[in-house]
Amino acid sequence: MPYRAPINEFSFIFDKIVGLGDVTSTPLFEDASHDVVTAILAEAAKLSDEKLAPVNRSGDEHHTVLENGVMRAAPGYGEAYQAIAEGGWVGIAARPESGGMGLPMTVASAVNDMMGAACLSLQLVPLLSMGQIEALEHHAPDAIKELYLPKLTSGEWTGTMNLSEPQAGSDVGALATKAEPNGDGTFSITGQKIWISWGDADFAENICHLVLARLPDAPKGTKGISLFMVPKFLPDADGNPGERNDLRVVSIEGKMGLHGSPTCVMEYSGAKGWLVGPEGGGMAAMFTMMNNARLGVGVQGVSAAEGAYQHALAYAMERKQGRTPVEGPGTIVDHADVRRMLAESKCDIFAARCIALACAAAIDMGNATGDAAWKARAAFLTPIAKAFGTETGMRVSETGVQIFGGMGFVEETGAAQYYRDVRVTAIYEGTNGIQAMDLVARKLMDGGEAAYALLDEIEADAEKARATLPELAEPVWQATETLREATEWLVSQGDLQDRFAGAVPFLMGFARVLGGYYHLKAALAEGGEGTRSRLAKFYIDRLLPEHIGLLTHARQGAVDLYAITHDDLVA
Repeated sequence: MPYRAPINEFSFIFDKIVGLGDVTSTPLFEDASHDVVTAILAEAAKLSDEKLAPVNRSGDEHHTVLENGVMRAAPGYGEAYQAIAEGGWVGIAARPESGGMGLPMTVASAVNDMMGAACLSLQLVPLLSMGQIEALEHHAPDAIKELYLPKLTSGEWTGTMNLSEPQAGSDVGALATKAEPNGDGTFSITGQKIWISWGDADFAENICHLVLARLPDAPKGTKGISLFMVPKFLPDADGNPGERNDLRVVSIEGKMGLHGSPTCVMEYSGAKGWLVGPEGGGMAAMFTMMNNARLGVGVQGVSAAEGAYQHALAYAMERKQGRTPVEGPGTIVDHADVRRMLAESKCDIFAARCIALACAAAIDMGNATGDAAWKARAAFLTPIAKAFGTETGMRVSETGVQIFGGMGFVEETGAAQYYRDVRVTAIYEGTNGIQAMDLVARKLMDGGEAAYALLDEIEADAEKARATLPELAEPVWQATETLREATEWLVSQGDLQDRFAGAVPFLMGFARVLGGYYHLKAALAEGGEGTRSRLAKFYIDRLLPEHIGLLTHARQGAVDLYAITHDDLVA
């Protein structure tokens, strides 16, 4: 399916919305000059348009299959992945000492956005490796870093994360996989893991599994979990893939979408592994990878939305049906409801993309400066970026099917693939409900300090904008006040169930207000006239008001929710 990477959109958001210049002015990222970033975007766009997009449909139609113990990727996937690896894209944010580019997460997120829109199933491979690289950089002993990081960064080897088990999904502390010491510093890993994306691939020399397991006599729950590196092939004395480790893919799940990406059931039968991080420190180490992945999955949602939008827009610009009120070719783009669906989609993509890139910029600033306030902002924005990005991906891709009409329900057009592929993003790496619970619980443990700092910034900018764009600035300021009141209410609730009962609408309401803020900034950057200003007015007039209902819902507490009985639900 045709795709054109929106590099001008990324450049605008970098320059006018999230302040990439502040990131690149720090010593850590000073080599990421404007010219370098521009060149990176151009090359990533070329990769996405010319190498990845052409295999998107192939992966959906042909699937990745397991044949006699060998994983067979969809046609064209191997060549497309080699283009990713040879271009250095797996290591875009990795440290230079490991062979990476050392570029900001903000830039890496834009690259992931482009690759995901082109082929979401294949983009999962570098995304998982990026997360593993970061986890190893922060937690692995030097010997592991020296051996694995160069191979992962180059893309020769790929990485996975192994958390879930049949009885331990969101409740990771219930896992039962065992790690027995071998007496030589290695461990024997035994157990079964499920939902392992790209648990094997025929285009990688080695597959490096980060596996959560429990040591003998370890305490119950998450405190007893340790993390291990368990490769498919044991590295030999020269660091090359040697003897086959005692692990295997036993089956591939049949899925609604992401057919090109194998979701594997993995069996470890005394496989040799190496400890990563301290004993009992598995969750802390894995959360480094998961937090990276949560932002990455939010970006996947945005990327799927972009691909679906481009696909639907191209159809709407060509499809003729009935009379329209606009002179010209008379295609369905000129029917009011189709125009509404396209405008809503475009506005929400911009809002979700800005939230994700603002989160990435905060991560970069925290890493570059060590400033606790930046780190707190990054942590606060992560669940919003993940949940709103994926909700946007689902909503826009579903809308794309609607724009195609009856043909959207026909697989031949490819419209349904975007929805089928993106649907899981609201589930994996922590469901969106878990993201919302994290937001109203852990992320408000500071008494709302990080939230209020963000709200103060929005109100200050909206106050300044009242002089030039009062019709846009005033609604944003008022919405922020409503959001502040809802935040204060949540912070004051001692019973977490009262917070959890309204967690999802609170997160979505917060995202709606952030979207209004970023659209306001876009209109200001344009001088109040032009495309971005018209889209900002559409968002602020039509979509921002949704925050009222969402935040009203968020403040209802849990009493009426639990007053509904089991019998009420069955009746």
